[in-house]
Amino acid sequence: METNKNYIEASELIINSDGSVFHLHLKPGELADNIILVGDPGRVDMVSSYFSDITVRAENREFRSVTGKYNGVPLTVVSTGIGTDNIDIVVNELDALVNVDFETRKAKSEHKRLNIVRIGTSGSLQPELEVGSWLLSETAIGFDGMLNYYAGRNEVVDLDFEEKFKTFVNWNPLLTHPYVVDGDVELLRKLDTDKRITRGTTISAPGFYGPQGRVIRLFLADPDINTKISAFRYGERKITNYEMECSAIYGLSKMLGHSAATVCAIIANRKAGNSNADYKPSVQALVEHVLDKLTANNK
Repeated sequence: METNKNYIEASELIINSDGSVFHLHLKPGELADNIILVGDPGRVDMVSSYFSDITVRAENREFRSVTGKYNGVPLTVVSTGIGTDNIDIVVNELDALVNVDFETRKAKSEHKRLNIVRIGTSGSLQPELEVGSWLLSETAIGFDGMLNYYAGRNEVVDLDFEEKFKTFVNWNPLLTHPYVVDGDVELLRKLDTDKRITRGTTISAPGFYGPQGRVIRLFLADPDINTKISAFRYGERKITNYEMECSAIYGLSKMLGHSAATVCAIIANRKAGNSNADYKPSVQALVEHVLDKLTANNK
């Protein structure tokens, strides 16, 4: 039996019989350095419709992947489904594909850094953030607690921000401890080149209804949570929007040594109470923007 502490047991990193990683069904060498994450598997088809020279297609459950080229630059688009639990799967497996030798089951001596950009949809928590605009997440607040399971969590988060936020909203001790983590400065700068973009602070919630303050037939533990969230300020920063994946992408990417950014089309304004069901043109324009900026000067 292998006794080297650097050896990754088969129970920890499951490799399928065809040599692909367990959930994503991708093999080493099938992944580009530039990766776009989307929630909806159908959106993978929309993004990859811009690709040429498609070399890889893989699908398992909600995880659909396509690797090809855009403007001559290799790109991979992967669907994650919904939630930070799925992000835990996707980011760890993406990292394993480039930084673990599947034959020896050891981490490679040379680390490869990935550029990971999530394109999503989101609801605004500030009245001035209009439906149809794009929100670039400078900072993410995780309500999901996922990052708290990993050692080194405190080295990648903003502890002062966390404590001030918890105090301001009178954080319920029954809930998981929120964590605050920033996106990659250079990747954010690369994407922040359109008048439709606003930078902001994004909450990643562990659900769509109660965790985002929605009421249908179940009442909330804290009915005023969204009012308090919208009023909170950390210096000049305010919380701009809800979505469900960004915090885990930022936290895991920092811990694993990758660059990450999230940009969402705003399809609802929670303060104004309005939404746009016909948001696909806005998302498609956002996809084109990200493709152009992610591959610029990178041929």
